[in-house]
Amino acid sequence: MDSNSQSSLEHVNNHQPHTNIFARYHIDMPIILGMILALCLSLFVLYSASGQQMDMLIRQVIRTGAALILMIIVAQISPKYYAKFSIYLYLIGIVLLIMVELFGDISKGAQRWLNLGIVRVQPSEIFKVVMPLMVAAFLSRDRLPPKTVNTVLALILVGLPTALILMQPDLGTAALVAVSGFIAIFIAGLSWWWIICAAIAGGAALPVMWNFVLHDYQKQRIYTLLDPTSDPLGAGYHIIQSKIAIGSGGIYGKGWLQGSQSQLDFLPEPHTDFIFAVLSEETGLIGFLILMAIYIFIIGRCIMITLNTHDSFGRILCAAYTFTFVFYIFVNIGMVSGILPVVGVPLPLISYGGTAMITLSISFGMIMSVNTHKKVRIFQEQ
Repeated sequence: MDSNSQSSLEHVNNHQPHTNIFARYHIDMPIILGMILALCLSLFVLYSASGQQMDMLIRQVIRTGAALILMIIVAQISPKYYAKFSIYLYLIGIVLLIMVELFGDISKGAQRWLNLGIVRVQPSEIFKVVMPLMVAAFLSRDRLPPKTVNTVLALILVGLPTALILMQPDLGTAALVAVSGFIAIFIAGLSWWWIICAAIAGGAALPVMWNFVLHDYQKQRIYTLLDPTSDPLGAGYHIIQSKIAIGSGGIYGKGWLQGSQSQLDFLPEPHTDFIFAVLSEETGLIGFLILMAIYIFIIGRCIMITLNTHDSFGRILCAAYTFTFVFYIFVNIGMVSGILPVVGVPLPLISYGGTAMITLSISFGMIMSVNTHKKVRIFQEQ
């Protein structure tokens, strides 16, 4: 090597720590920036939706801060450890779901919580993170696209916790968990033959689910979706008020703290599930576009990380978490807008609450871990 080449190499090496300071600490600033922007918008809307309760805003800031710290901690751990311990996390989650069925606390007709003495946990939330992780680790151990036997086993891995969650009953969480697992299988290279067969099987199973799986209140939600005006003062009341709030916002909205549907308590759960209706009523189309810009910024960054990931495990995991995040957004906005049944899914990064924020932060932390551990090969490529 000549002196000029050696000098250039030393120059690059001397400046490498400074240019990659965030990568050294496994931090992806675009994702963190997007989450901070979402928090600012969340606090802006939440102050109005909560009836101007400062204590709720303070709790949201604390929870979001804790979630960001947890995300950075998760990002420090190499993806190979997540792949290694995925099976144990999955089995622990299954055991907890069974314990919920046997010993869980019953609240509002549902048995979803497990009282561990010092804390109450909802094990179904664990699978929003564990399901894509387990499927990605399982399928990445062999050549992709997956063999038929591996696809069947992956579907069983998805189906078992989904069935246990449906028994609680919790249709919304079960759907989210199932979709997160199916997305991971699809990204791994699921053939169209499987997709067509699954669509046919799903269509054939609809009558069975309607008669033997869905509860009366879940059927009522579907009836309400099809025709909310059939019971405008009963089952259809909330969705009608939500659609009024969204439609009345217009382009510029009615103004901050000026929404009639939210301020006069016409909307149910305005600070959680129906916070999108509050945002639309008070800020109109402009507020909606700002929200979508933040979401697209975060999603776009996650897609870039996915495309730049060469390891099978990391690629499947990042893609699954990214498109599951998209699915959460679609379900909440669709639910509040009256194009999907009401299933109790909060608006990601905007709705008040800690559990959903923590699960999302763990997911983003794993995406950052994959992005900053590119030299790590989880499994030998076949």
